[in-house]
Amino acid sequence: MTQWRRLDGRRIQEPVAGEIGRILQAEAAAGHELKVCIGTDSQVKGRVIEFATVIVFIRKGKGGFMLIRNEVTTQRMSIKQRMLSEVAKSIEVAYELSPLFSRYGVDMEIHADINTNPGFKSNDALQEAMGYIIGMGFAFKAKPHAFASSSCANKMVQ
Repeated sequence: MTQWRRLDGRRIQEPVAGEIGRILQAEAAAGHELKVCIGTDSQVKGRVIEFATVIVFIRKGKGGFMLIRNEVTTQRMSIKQRMLSEVAKSIEVAYELSPLFSRYGVDMEIHADINTNPGFKSNDALQEAMGYIIGMGFAFKAKPHAFASSSCANKMVQ
């Protein structure tokens, strides 16, 4: 099992859903209106691919914070396979946590680190990724609007 952590490095010692439940309860009690964006990015480092998945909590008008999970694989993948693996990791997290977000009335989006410009190789995965995310009932954002994956998660794998 991969472990989630906060940006400051503190590890979350329990299943992430328990931590998210406490976060949502505390944020609601503090009167913060939240939006959640989930995204994954990856980097190829020699024979290893490192993935970083983030759950970004945006306090409307009051900043935000995130939780991070890193995973490593030695499986060889084409760029399209890697893009769709990123999307699958984000969907897995969103699917597990969506009942909590619904209970607290928190909007959630999945951000895919896929370019909408056909001149980029990642664009080959755009239609499938969009169909996968929307087909699962989630809101979808791609570059340049996918900051959870292309900015936040990206910084966790560099």
